[in-house]
Amino acid sequence: MAFPSNKMSGKTPASMTKSIKDVFTSDSGSLTKRSKIGQDSIELSDLQVPHDLYDQGERDEGEGDFHETEVKRALKPRHVSMIALGGTIGTGLFVGIATPLSLSGPVGSLIAYIFMGTVVYFVTQSLGEMATFIPVTSSITVFSKRFLSPAFGVANGYMYWFNWAITYAVEISVLGQIINYWTDAVPLAAWIGIFWVLITLANFFPVKWYGEFEFWVASVKVIAIIGYLLYALIIVCGGSSQGPIGFRYWRNPGPWGTGEIAKDINEARFLGWVGSLINASFTYQGTELVGITAGEASNPRKTVPKAINKVFFRILIFYIGSLFFVGLLVPYNSPQLQSDTAVIASSPFVISIKTAGTKVLPDIFNAIVLVTIISAANSNVYVGSRVLYSLALTGNAPKQFSYVTKQGVPYLGVICTALLGLLAFLATDDNANTAFNWLINISTLAGLCAWFFISLAHIRFMQCLKSRGISRDSLPFKAKLMPYGAYYATFFVALIVFIQGYTAFAPRFSTKSFFTSYISLILLVVLFIGCQLYYRCRFFTKLEDIDIDSDRREIDAIIWEDDEPKNLWEKFWAVLS
Repeated sequence: MAFPSNKMSGKTPASMTKSIKDVFTSDSGSLTKRSKIGQDSIELSDLQVPHDLYDQGERDEGEGDFHETEVKRALKPRHVSMIALGGTIGTGLFVGIATPLSLSGPVGSLIAYIFMGTVVYFVTQSLGEMATFIPVTSSITVFSKRFLSPAFGVANGYMYWFNWAITYAVEISVLGQIINYWTDAVPLAAWIGIFWVLITLANFFPVKWYGEFEFWVASVKVIAIIGYLLYALIIVCGGSSQGPIGFRYWRNPGPWGTGEIAKDINEARFLGWVGSLINASFTYQGTELVGITAGEASNPRKTVPKAINKVFFRILIFYIGSLFFVGLLVPYNSPQLQSDTAVIASSPFVISIKTAGTKVLPDIFNAIVLVTIISAANSNVYVGSRVLYSLALTGNAPKQFSYVTKQGVPYLGVICTALLGLLAFLATDDNANTAFNWLINISTLAGLCAWFFISLAHIRFMQCLKSRGISRDSLPFKAKLMPYGAYYATFFVALIVFIQGYTAFAPRFSTKSFFTSYISLILLVVLFIGCQLYYRCRFFTKLEDIDIDSDRREIDAIIWEDDEPKNLWEKFWAVLS
């Protein structure tokens, strides 16, 4: 059921007010108590969309603002694009590319990032098709539950939350190290504590403030990376006292790194390249954040496809372009990249600028890196809290996690996610690099599992549509090169998950390395078995039993106001975002 077309900006005419209750009652059996039935009009910000399997409208009278269970659809198209961009461009790009460059050299690392880019492209396409059709908060976990099984959904949900909570610890640990670039007068632990408190508190502000903050900070990231690419081009072509650099470092020490320890140099290089794939996976994590924001985006049928198409190609260009120029300006055997005692916040970007002999600019760029990683850490808490919120809405986490503040913030999810971020203090001892790599490995594998479930859920989604005679051509957004792209992503993500712990077996088996590499997979298996025993559900839900209507019809019933840019200034920011 859908409303007839009307030209009112974001409002439903009074004559249709009574029918709104009928729409929600007939389609989902749930109507929020806060919906202003009986008023002359209903603002879109007041019209809350019920979520599946949990009556989020129910609340006890007198419980206060902290017992509402409704997030706000307050994110505009520019916010959605920049949240995904901002959440991805952080430690993985500005710090993390040092490892693949030292392992595989400039050519090997480029190939690894391009290959992982193709995998991520199909993952985001799969998510975009489902999230546009059924735009719900934390759609990644919801889709696993609907299209695979309750056991898969719950296990994936908790692993995805774990991924972003651990990533928060990674970002916080790096922030403290960045400050140490200028001074070590203040203990590292103090900086970690300061950033942890500030970023955690920031996540209690309304989501529209969060979206606005991410938009402007992500804009700074985009401008900074473009500026760096132009600077690097000038230096490579001879714009410094060193003269033209060109492909000097591709000739000496060479295009390929020495890789990991192995008897044969080719084997060592291959193992090093596999290691680069793992780092590339960590770097690309966050491209799927559009699926998290779908439940809080205005006009998601229009917003999500735009964000999916824009974000992926921008990230690919920024990462491949940045890695290409860093590989031209920094030799892969640079001690600053390879030393175990090097400060983990020695960004390859900053190293390349210092190597070129440019004064002042390293400090400026390091400050930009500081701001961008603050933004990424902010996104980590946002995502983690929304995942717990979604699990609570479906009855798979304590219902208290579905409670939100008056501004629509799931405050218990914020607190719980932030608490795991305290693992950042592991980076305060003499084994900071070891702790950093340990956290990255755990986070990367958990994120890879989420990509696997996205692709597998999309395969089942397409099978479900086919079984009901629904053409994918009728969908609001049709993913490209499907179903082959989904099979491609599913296969290679699964392959990388299993081979990423190769260091635990070579040159000899290491129990410590094994658990560091596979602890996330072990947790996933334990969660899945536990959920399977608890729900006693089928391994895969039957196609005929899959629900493709909940949360979809409610969105179809809403008339969204036109959000097209109206002047040159708005058009400029529309292009940027």
